[in-house]
Amino acid sequence: MNATVELTRSLIARPSVTPDDAGCQALIAARLVPLGFRAESVERNRTTNLWLRRGTERPVLVFAGHTDVVPPGPREQWRSDPFVPTERDGVLYGRGASDMKASIAAFVVAAEEFVAAHPRHRGSIALLLTSDEEGPATDGTVAVVEKLSARGEPIDWCIVGEPTSVGAVGDTIKNGRRGSLSGRLTVRGVQGHVAYPQLARNPVHELAPALAQLTSEVWDRGNEFFPATTFQVSNLHAGTGALNVIPGECTVEFNLRFAPVSTAESLMVRIEAILRRHRLDFDIAWTVGAQPFMTERGALSEALMRAIREKTGRAAELSTTGGTSDGRFLATICPQVIELGPPNATIHKINECVRIADIELLKNIYCRTLELLLTGAPS
Repeated sequence: MNATVELTRSLIARPSVTPDDAGCQALIAARLVPLGFRAESVERNRTTNLWLRRGTERPVLVFAGHTDVVPPGPREQWRSDPFVPTERDGVLYGRGASDMKASIAAFVVAAEEFVAAHPRHRGSIALLLTSDEEGPATDGTVAVVEKLSARGEPIDWCIVGEPTSVGAVGDTIKNGRRGSLSGRLTVRGVQGHVAYPQLARNPVHELAPALAQLTSEVWDRGNEFFPATTFQVSNLHAGTGALNVIPGECTVEFNLRFAPVSTAESLMVRIEAILRRHRLDFDIAWTVGAQPFMTERGALSEALMRAIREKTGRAAELSTTGGTSDGRFLATICPQVIELGPPNATIHKINECVRIADIELLKNIYCRTLELLLTGAPS
């Protein structure tokens, strides 16, 4: 068995459900420290983070990822134990197989092979690992970014190992992500008996026209890299549970995934203006879950796309679709952040898996990217 697959298996076998790292980071540090990487653990509120760096000069290329996984769900629905890595028909099954322990294994082995071949490479190689990406993401990558920023330690290029591919490794890479804005809207009415509506005021009825406008509003049209901003209702609650009572209050929870052509602040202003136009008696609580970021074409994207082309023959598509990632934190201190990982068809699902051949292929792409960026290889 090759080294990348074996390490993937070892990582899957550690039940690292957020925020428990379950020893994954210690395993990786034990492999890389003897190769000249300096290990620094950053712990905050039960979250374990690891910063590994080899070299002191720029440019600094960082591989970033998370060792934590989501809970496996009902174990009886899995064909095999989610924390016992199991191979069937050329596929490796287990929680975290594609999100994102295969990527982490590929990071590590790519670094090992690159350092063995180029012990005097230019610049620095670093790994940033957290156990708080699948959770609230308040004490993970953001904590390391704060520490690096405070001491003026720059990052030039960052590859995040999120599972970005769709049908085959390298067909899609992410050069940005949309922002996330959530709102919890409470509309007040007057509770009463359904037989005497003239003595009550139904907040659901009053909300309905405003909600129709919010769901049909064109917030923006996106741009070359981002789709238009979208508005989605996620929860709607009203009533006492009785069929003969007009509710006195209605609560709606919603989310907007927004392109950089809009801002969270501008969207808040527009939404509240619509609610006021409909003369609602309301309160609203806002949460900005993520700011959007985008990396223009540059040295990192060109190197990754060339490595993918050389190793797979594919022309990678740049995309900004999908949910949020820790790239949003890294983009605050790194000008070029790109995400590349295995296919994402089974992430967070029962029987999560990754093709065994894809693990080695991903490692080869990462290793070739290191060569292109840190050996002065011709572009």
